[in-house]
Amino acid sequence: MSVTAAVMAFGIAAIVSAALVEVIRRWALRKDILDHPDHRTSHTVPTPRGGGIAIVAVTLAGLALLQPTRACAALALPALAIAIVSWIDDVYGTPAALRFAVHLGAAIAAVAWFGGWRDLALPFIGNIHLGTFGIVITVIWIAGFTNAYNFMDGIDGIAGLQAVIAGIAWTVIAFQLALPLVGSAGALIAGASAGFLFHNWSPARIFMGDVSSAFLGFVLALLAVIGPPLQGIALVWPFVFDSGFTMIRRALHREKIWTPHKSHLYQRLHQSGWSHARVSLLYGALALLGCITIVAPAAGVVVIASAAIALWAFVTLRERHVAQRRADVGDRYVPGERA
Repeated sequence: MSVTAAVMAFGIAAIVSAALVEVIRRWALRKDILDHPDHRTSHTVPTPRGGGIAIVAVTLAGLALLQPTRACAALALPALAIAIVSWIDDVYGTPAALRFAVHLGAAIAAVAWFGGWRDLALPFIGNIHLGTFGIVITVIWIAGFTNAYNFMDGIDGIAGLQAVIAGIAWTVIAFQLALPLVGSAGALIAGASAGFLFHNWSPARIFMGDVSSAFLGFVLALLAVIGPPLQGIALVWPFVFDSGFTMIRRALHREKIWTPHKSHLYQRLHQSGWSHARVSLLYGALALLGCITIVAPAAGVVVIASAAIALWAFVTLRERHVAQRRADVGDRYVPGERA
């Protein structure tokens, strides 16, 4: 894929996606496919969901046109299966065990075609030979990040912006390493997500839904298997860190890690008074730091580690500040942009 083709793919995907999301939004309103506020959500009014169907449709249709190969089918078919079961869950609800079984099956199918991580080259450590155990780790990575991306889609714009940044970065990596499937997938994901963001930026007029958050998680995780693993994980490190940190913290507190909650770092930051847009922009900026690994892997790892610690410290300080303000003025204090 040439630079011109990549730019055209991005632009066309963005335009088609934006138009399709508006069609889906009006349809969802007529069919009463709405996400109603509850104790777990961050929105306050019923909002249409399922806008991510446009991301799925545009990405898969574009891949079929640009990369009509068996490798493309090996990526697209498991991703489509995840999108279908996720859409059923969006509309009717499905058991968590069924969704995870589909995620796991899709991960196994993808690894059966593309292979897994048998050797990992890590800065400061060197090459790690994983052997057959690397196959297991790869399956866990794909299935795990598919769910993690879904968990992180909790405020306006955060999941779409992450997809735009990662998609563009993957397109750049594909030029460097001559990976046409990766380049096409990256450009299409970035463009389709940008078109969706036109409707999803705060205040969102429609939500992505599991249909696309799980789809994006799967595809972006798989690109880190087809392409360089370190860079692939680094491009989505805010989602990896937030999900992993939160899961470990909840496990240490003997909480059921599979039950819904609002204790991710991004959710805690929003609860401390930051707006949806402000939190999403912060996570987008953090994702951009991961792009440093494209040109300087070792420096990128140091920057990411420092940023992860800074994020945790900042959220903790914000929460302490809000708690102190409440102690000073009482429960009538409401955290805001200037808290």
